[in-house]
Amino acid sequence: MHRCTTFLIPALLLAGSVGAHGQEPGTVTVGPLQVRAGQKVSGFLEVPAGVDEGTRIPVTVARGVRRGPAVAFIAGTHGYEYPPITALQRIREKLEPTQLAGTVILVHVANMPSFLGRTIYYSPVDGKNLNRVYPGRPDGTVSERIAYVITSEVIDRADYVVDLHGGDGNEALRPYCYWMVTGDENLDTASRDMAVAFGLDHIVIDRGRPDDPNASVYTSNTALTRGKPGITTETGRLGSNDAVWVDLAERGVWNLLRHFRMLGGEVERAPAVVWLDHYEVLRSPVTGIFQPAVRDGYAVAEGGLLGVLVDFFGEPLQEVRAPFGGIVNYILGTPPVSEGEPLAMVSRIQVGK
Repeated sequence: MHRCTTFLIPALLLAGSVGAHGQEPGTVTVGPLQVRAGQKVSGFLEVPAGVDEGTRIPVTVARGVRRGPAVAFIAGTHGYEYPPITALQRIREKLEPTQLAGTVILVHVANMPSFLGRTIYYSPVDGKNLNRVYPGRPDGTVSERIAYVITSEVIDRADYVVDLHGGDGNEALRPYCYWMVTGDENLDTASRDMAVAFGLDHIVIDRGRPDDPNASVYTSNTALTRGKPGITTETGRLGSNDAVWVDLAERGVWNLLRHFRMLGGEVERAPAVVWLDHYEVLRSPVTGIFQPAVRDGYAVAEGGLLGVLVDFFGEPLQEVRAPFGGIVNYILGTPPVSEGEPLAMVSRIQVGK
């Protein structure tokens, strides 16, 4: 029997961690949510007003009846990336705590200002990218305060962290997953296994994330700098909430719960994985209009034409070409672009993985 209760009291950073691999009898606390074995509770983490307006973060915590890890799934870091948000709503409805081992934390919409404002990348309140300000600050702007609450109330209470993304409203994207390498063999193996278990057939190996827990920058990297395995997934394109993208995200979550033996059943792995061992994000040197020459998922040769930047009259400004041969992970799929914003991401295929 499901029990779902909505709490409206502010989420001060309460003591008590889920953590585990061996959950103890008693109540799990995440912000104001207090969850006993066999329960599923939904409510809000409050982000109090500070130098700018406050916000709230909808979360669900499901606690199983058997020992197991605590896994956090975070959607809506970028508010225009809808498929993971919808997928976690589906998971919430279907997840039965009496069949679960361990604890599942679902962050339904991490970035409510961006979600309600329909903005790509940046918060309409402070103009910051939530996935660039971790671990956040309690006295910072709203994006930094969101990051601080998620770090303290979600990431610090989990054993594993999954940051669920999709192609933002401007990104034509072919689904893939990031495996971030830290140099810690045990941590890297656990994260790699998570990436494979999620079930996407393209995995980008990222060797360049920061290693300072006080300047972790990215959501899943915040987990890694604290010794917790974590991955980032990308399922969706151009802000679409089409069922094909939602299904991919939902399947990946169920796969990981089975991978961690929190639920019964077999993991649905990709028949084969394309490993991508180097990537580059190409950014626009000017503000103008981008006309793509390729699509997401295309193979390109070194120097191959990715697109053309034109001015607001349609006059050519600059060609954009591939820095090396590889796969187009995503390409800007809508015309406007500001100086410094991404135009495309290209990854090199690793041979012999």
